[in-house]
Amino acid sequence: MVYLVVILHVIVSLFLIGVVLLQQGKSADLAGAFGGQGSQTAFGPRGAANLLTKLTTYSAICFMLTSIGLTILLARANVDRSVLSNTKTTQTTPAKK
Repeated sequence: MVYLVVILHVIVSLFLIGVVLLQQGKSADLAGAFGGQGSQTAFGPRGAANLLTKLTTYSAICFMLTSIGLTILLARANVDRSVLSNTKTTQTTPAKK
């Protein structure tokens, strides 16, 4: 089960990277290069959500869900909860003065 979620997580993360890189920025035109924007809104003009923004939203949700799922699955799978649980300890006596 963990391997399946890891494979799904990697696929979703690569898809998310690709979709984000394909998108055009808000101020990607020539006016944006010189600081001008089309309207006086706080974060620039925003158009209607197209297919790439919807794919970004859904893949980000899937990425978060697989991250949480991996955290839960790996926490249940590991019995030893300490990093130092398998180390051998040697007890020494303090030096006499």
